[in-house]
Amino acid sequence: MLPALRIELPEAGSFDPRGLFGPDLDAVWLEVGFGAGEHLAAQAAADPRRGVIGCEVFENGIVKLLAEISRRGLGNIRLFIDDARLLIAALPEASLDRAFILFPDPWPKLRHHKRRIVSAATLDGLARALRDGAELRLATDDRDYLRWMLEHATAHPAFEWLARRPQDWRERPADWPPTRYEQKALAAGRQPVFLRFRRRPRV
Repeated sequence: MLPALRIELPEAGSFDPRGLFGPDLDAVWLEVGFGAGEHLAAQAAADPRRGVIGCEVFENGIVKLLAEISRRGLGNIRLFIDDARLLIAALPEASLDRAFILFPDPWPKLRHHKRRIVSAATLDGLARALRDGAELRLATDDRDYLRWMLEHATAHPAFEWLARRPQDWRERPADWPPTRYEQKALAAGRQPVFLRFRRRPRV
């Protein structure tokens, strides 16, 4: 299945993600680091007119998602099996309708913070690729990474944090399917946090 679903980037320039899917597409969503793919598969199954691109490099997660795609007959998923930042850099301006970075590796040691996927450079790329009004959703169960995420995302001029009360980030929205990482965090006594940001209008 993988050769038919795998995204190959052009050697130069950008590519149109809508061209990866059929003509009846309403939106293109991106999930960076989909893990075992539960969230991605659920979002794709919720609306067949929604094209969902998943980025992952770990073989076990890719295999699990491929099995789920086959089991559920999902035709609106495409996969990028490499560093997600390469794909983000190749996306055209305002070509995404939503993006997710859910429970990424927190790289807790100070010397490894440069490896964190939530960074100024990644946010710059997503700000360019997301259309005005599109959502960026982040999740973590690591308190230090939560501070990092909020520091970087709220400081970025392109993004507006949508939380207005504590429940807005302590509780997972109804249209946000759970993942095994969330379940593992709860079982270990850690509280997951769900952050929603909106891409501000371009000036």
